[in-house]
Amino acid sequence: SSRSDPALMDQRYLGSIGLPFPEGPPVHFVLPEDALAEASQGSKVKSAASKAPASVAEPAKGKSAVSSKAVAASAGASQGSAGVVGGGGSKNFLQEIIDRDLAPGGRCHSRVGRHGDVIRTRFPPEPNGYLHIGHCKSICINFGLAEMYKGRCHLRFDDTNPAAEETEYVESIMEDVRWLGFSWGEHLYFASSYFDQLYEWAELLIKNGKAYVDSQTAAEMKTNRGSLTTPGTNSRFRDRSPEENLALFREMRDGKHAEGSHLLRAKIDMTHPNMNMRDPPIYRILHKSHHRTGDKWCVYPLYDFAHGEEDAIEGITHSICTLEFEAHRLLYEWFTTNLPIELPPKQFEFSRLNVTNTVMSKRKLLRLVKEGVVDGWDDPRMPTICGMRRRGVTPEALRNFCSKVGVTTSTATIDINLLEETIREDLEPQCARRMAVLNPLKVVIEDYPAGKEEELEAGNHPSKPEMGVRKLTFTKEIYIEQSDFQEDPPASYFRLKPGGEVKLRHSYVIKAHEVVKDKAGAIIEVRCTHDAATRDTMPEDRKIKGVIHWVSASKCFSPTAVRLYDYLLRVGTAGEEVVVEEEDEEAGTDAKADFMKELNPESLQELKNAKLELSLANAKAGERFQFERNAFFVVDKYSKGNGNLIFNRIVGLKESTHKPDKDERADARSRKEQQAKQAAEKEAKKLLDPREMFRAMTDQYSAFDEDGVPTHAADGVALPKSRVKKLRTEWEKQLKIFNSAKS
Repeated sequence: SSRSDPALMDQRYLGSIGLPFPEGPPVHFVLPEDALAEASQGSKVKSAASKAPASVAEPAKGKSAVSSKAVAASAGASQGSAGVVGGGGSKNFLQEIIDRDLAPGGRCHSRVGRHGDVIRTRFPPEPNGYLHIGHCKSICINFGLAEMYKGRCHLRFDDTNPAAEETEYVESIMEDVRWLGFSWGEHLYFASSYFDQLYEWAELLIKNGKAYVDSQTAAEMKTNRGSLTTPGTNSRFRDRSPEENLALFREMRDGKHAEGSHLLRAKIDMTHPNMNMRDPPIYRILHKSHHRTGDKWCVYPLYDFAHGEEDAIEGITHSICTLEFEAHRLLYEWFTTNLPIELPPKQFEFSRLNVTNTVMSKRKLLRLVKEGVVDGWDDPRMPTICGMRRRGVTPEALRNFCSKVGVTTSTATIDINLLEETIREDLEPQCARRMAVLNPLKVVIEDYPAGKEEELEAGNHPSKPEMGVRKLTFTKEIYIEQSDFQEDPPASYFRLKPGGEVKLRHSYVIKAHEVVKDKAGAIIEVRCTHDAATRDTMPEDRKIKGVIHWVSASKCFSPTAVRLYDYLLRVGTAGEEVVVEEEDEEAGTDAKADFMKELNPESLQELKNAKLELSLANAKAGERFQFERNAFFVVDKYSKGNGNLIFNRIVGLKESTHKPDKDERADARSRKEQQAKQAAEKEAKKLLDPREMFRAMTDQYSAFDEDGVPTHAADGVALPKSRVKKLRTEWEKQLKIFNSAKS
C-alpha cells in the first residue's frame, strides 16, 4: 500500500524486539489532524536550565548580516552541482526548505558565509548489508545538497545492533560511496562512538520521570500496546520510581539480566493515536559483542532513540530521511525536546526509490545470497551498488538516474527502462565498438582464395574519429549470428537468406547459395559468394538493405563465457525496505514461496561458444565495449586474464522488445505513480543533450554531422534530404528544451 500520505504508519513497528504487531500483512494508520499539526510544529529551543554538550552548542553567529539575494550565492545553491537529485530548471522541495532556512530570519541564517559548513547533512547506513540502488538516491541527495550549499555531509554508521553488523559491511559501504564520487573528508562517524552520551541521556530521562524499565513479557507488551482502533494499556511497571528504574537500568548495563527480561521505554502516552508514541522502547538487553566496542555494553539503544540524538551531537542541520520515517518524526522531536539539546535538528522526508523488476528488500537480498540464487552481493543481477559496478554500470549513470527520478514526497515505482536508458546514454559516447558473434554460424565464402588474409580497418566509434581505428582480418571462413540467417524468412527479413545478399560490416557484400545441415536437420554452415568490388562501398546497381556483423573463423577470440543478464524478477518489485526496528521475519514460508516464484529463471544465460574479434583478447577487467548490433558489455572483475575472459552484458542497445511477464498488480497502481513516472521522463528529456540523442541508435544510423544529426543509415547509405530535415527539426526542438533547462 502507498506511503505517500504523511500520516501513514506501519503497524508492525518494533515487532522484531517483542512489541506487539498484528498478524497478517502490514496495516497502515492515519493520524488525526491535531496530531499532524503537533508533528509539524517542531521542537522548541531549550532554556538555560540544563546546558547542551559542547558538541551541540549553538554555533557562533556570523559577523555581518547577509541579504536574501546573497544567501544563494554564499551558500552555493546552484542547479548544476554534481550528484544533486532533481536537476533541471526548478528546485525540489528540499532545496526550497534549505533556502528558507538560510534566508534572513531562518533558523540557519547565522551559518551563511561559512564555506564548507553552511549546512550539515548525513548519510547514516546501518552496517548490516550492502548498499543498493535505493541507497544511491539517498547518497546523492545528502552529499549533493551539502555540495550545492557549500556545506558538508557526514558518513555515519548507525551501528546500534551488534547482532547484524560486520566490519565487512562498513568497508563495502565506504567503497560504494567513494565510487559514486562523494567524499566525507574527515567526517566519518559511528553511532557506537556516542554510546556513553546516549546512555547518559537515557539515565537523564529516567531521573526526570520520562523513561522506565518495563519487565512485561513480550506477549503482555503485544496485548497492552493496543491497536489502531483501541488505545494501549499502561504496563503494571510503568509507575516504578525513578530510583528503582535507575537501579534496574544499571543492572541491565552490567549484564545482570537476561535478554528480553527488561526493556527501557520512554514514558509518553499509551493512548496516543500515533502508535510510535505509545511508550516506545529505547534500550534493549543484548549479550553480544560489538564490532567496535567489543563486550563493553550489554544494553544497546534502539534506532528511534539514537537517530535524533546522533544528529544533534554532530550538529546536523537537515536530517533527510525516506518516507517510512515520516510517522516517526513526532517521536524524533519528542526525544530532542526532552533532552538538553539547544538546537534540535530537523527531520525531512522524501520518497524512496523503487524500481520495477528489482528486489529492494534487504532481507530478501540476503536470502538470495544465502540460498545461492545469486553468486554473492556483487552478482551483476543484484541491485546492490557493488553488483551494478561489476555489471559495468558507471557511477555517472547512477547519479544521472537519481537526478532524473527527482525528489518528491509521492511514492512511485520507477520503470526499469528509465534506468537502462540512462545507462545507455552514458555508455554510448565512451564505449569503443567491437564485433562479437554470440551464437555463431559458420559461413564459407567459396570464391574467396583459401589461405588469404585481408587486413581491414574499422573505426572504434562511428562519430568519434579521435577514438582511433583497429584492424580486422577477413578470411575465407567467417562466423555470423545464427539469427542473421533464415532459410525460409518472412518478406520483411533483410538479412542473409538463400539467394539473398547482405553487406558485412566494414567488408564485402555476400550472397548465400547453399545450406549445410547436420543429421538432425540443424543448419551448421552457409556457403556464399562475395562481390569483390564492394569491400569499401555499397554496390551502385542494386540496393542492399541488410548489414550484419561477423568475425573471422581463424582470427577470432573465444572467451571463457559471455553472460547475458536479465531482470531478477519477472514482475513488479519484491518488497520495500522498512525502518530498521520494523524489520521482522516478513511473514512465513508462504511469503517466501511467493517471492521465490517471482524470480526470473532466465535472469542469467551463459554462452560458452561465442566468437569475438581478436582485439578483445587483450581487454582488461572493467573495460567496457559496445558489441555491434548486440549490447554493451564489460569484462568481469573476476576474469583471470591471459585470455580467460568473461564478458557481462551491461544493457541492450535499445529498450528490450521482450517484455517481462505482466505484473497483475500494475493495473492497481495509483494515478500518482503514473504521474510521477511521466514527470521523471519529462525531467529526463530536459537533461538529454541533443548532440547525443541520435548517437545511441546505431541500429538505425551509421554517420552523423557535427551536431549529432544522422546523415547515413545503418547500411551506410546516405539518408534522403527530407529525412535529414525531419531529424534536424527534432534536434532543434530538443535543443530548446535542453537550453531552457540549463538557464
